[in-house]
Amino acid sequence: MQLNEQQKQRYMRNIKIKEIGGEGQKKLLSSSVLVIGAGGTGSPAALYLAAAGVGRIGIADGDNVELSNLQRQILHSTKHIGMAKTESARLALGALNPDVTVDTYNMYVDKQNIGGLISDYDIVIDASDNFETKFLVNDECVRLGKPFVHSGIIRFECQIMTVIPGKAPCYRCVFGEPPAEDKALMPSENGTLGAAAGIAGSFQAAEAIKYLLGIGRLLVGRMLVIDTLTMNVRTVKLPARPVCGLCKSLYE
Repeated sequence: MQLNEQQKQRYMRNIKIKEIGGEGQKKLLSSSVLVIGAGGTGSPAALYLAAAGVGRIGIADGDNVELSNLQRQILHSTKHIGMAKTESARLALGALNPDVTVDTYNMYVDKQNIGGLISDYDIVIDASDNFETKFLVNDECVRLGKPFVHSGIIRFECQIMTVIPGKAPCYRCVFGEPPAEDKALMPSENGTLGAAAGIAGSFQAAEAIKYLLGIGRLLVGRMLVIDTLTMNVRTVKLPARPVCGLCKSLYE
């Protein structure tokens, strides 16, 4: 494929980066990313992926837009309250970049549908907001050998890690099992700074773009933790070998 004049102008700042260039931009336009969750982290992730020119973006979410979402979920607007988040996301991404094909899945991700959803994409962004879905995404991505980028947010803090099955520990290796409901810290009960969600989603988009282009150093075997209240940023080195039964077999 060749970039047309409008594309050369739209993606000029990408093309000027030596690690991307024109060939990298064409690669992005032929790539695909599935974003699971069109909320606090999925919103900035999807917007930056679309702005960068990732050619196909899938959005999976079963919720409708609510007023309380708008403090952090920047894909959506007041006029879209009551609309399916997937439709609101489609409109926002289409308005930002008509080059991008947006596939929407107005559904909650579960054991029955997740395999079919993720199999058709190059990489997955886990922007879900509950532990059940996060473990489900991890387990199915590991099973299918599909790379994904995790994020978690609570109050002022966010964390990001990238999992490439067979290359480093997975989410289950790090966190074991989902916490009991009465012990889980949930954003709905403890709050979330919108800007912290924006940081996490932006980092997820950057990780996905680096993976698609094969550049830089991914957060594989490492977790980035950012506390926006203190501006303390640290990278936690994860175990060198997997510790969960799910992905141990990939190393044998």
